[in-house]
Amino acid sequence: MSDQRSSEAIDVARVDAWLAEHVRGATPPFRYELITGGRSNLTFSVVDAAAHHFVLRRPPLGTLLATAHDVVREYRIAAALAETPVPVATALAVCEDAAVNGTPFAVTGFVDGVVLDTVEKAALLDTEARHALAFHMIDVLADLHAVDLDAVGLADLSRHDSYIERQLKRWSRQWAGSRTRELPLIDDVEKRLIDHIPPQRAATIVHGDYRFGNCISDIANRRIVAVLDWELCTLGDPMADLGHLGVYWFDPESPLPLTNDPTAAGGFPSYRELLQRYAARSGRDVSRVDYYRGFAAWRLAIIAEGVASRHLARHPEDTAALAASQSAVERLVQFAADSLA
Repeated sequence: MSDQRSSEAIDVARVDAWLAEHVRGATPPFRYELITGGRSNLTFSVVDAAAHHFVLRRPPLGTLLATAHDVVREYRIAAALAETPVPVATALAVCEDAAVNGTPFAVTGFVDGVVLDTVEKAALLDTEARHALAFHMIDVLADLHAVDLDAVGLADLSRHDSYIERQLKRWSRQWAGSRTRELPLIDDVEKRLIDHIPPQRAATIVHGDYRFGNCISDIANRRIVAVLDWELCTLGDPMADLGHLGVYWFDPESPLPLTNDPTAAGGFPSYRELLQRYAARSGRDVSRVDYYRGFAAWRLAIIAEGVASRHLARHPEDTAALAASQSAVERLVQFAADSLA
């Protein structure tokens, strides 16, 4: 165990026994090390006595919403995509019996590579590598949106229709329940989004949080070798993934509210170049993508407000953190308004 959270999140004796029984070739004892944790699902590196490497993913500690952090659903999606061109970690086993570890968990193969989640990591790449990785990432997204839902058994993952309408209702309720102050621009952007919903031309897999930070990159071969974090995955309008990526993607011609994305290192293709690449590979019309970019920024603003609200409830004295969070919300919603102008 690497830290206190690991010891709280893994019942070593029970999980060791379960892995030995259900994961082919797994040899106890196992060493668990937390890779990522926080509000999202907890991800652990698992190494067995024979130096075999796995990944275990479980929900975060604490009280959870009934439909949130569903690792069994995540596992189902990854397993379904195994025979498609979309690179995913190999699905090995899933435990739905909460008696083993207090909550379900899923086990996949370990994928070697780099998660480009900081500017510092991107700065180590030459310009050719930055371009190659970016274009392959957008090719993978087009391939994801081309997956035959019936062929992979995911047609029943969620509703197919009215994606944006459903999302607008969901996040409007979220804003009403988590806002820390009045922010009329949120309501103004929502009205613009409602009044100008583009027709949904297709129902595809939508990752929900597609960006470099949720992919493993093979730097040497300049390819994406695994797409991670299927927690927000659903079925709906494929343009939603393009719009979401556009809020993170740094472009000198269109300053963004988020500057922690690796693309802020510079030297990557422009967002418009990505759109052209996607359109050529997928055959889809991307002319209304600014609407989806505006929607994504509005949604992220509401998510950020929720984080600020929860922090304020726990730490009412931390006015500096609240001010910083509120400032981020304001930048995001302004970007949303500009995208819809």
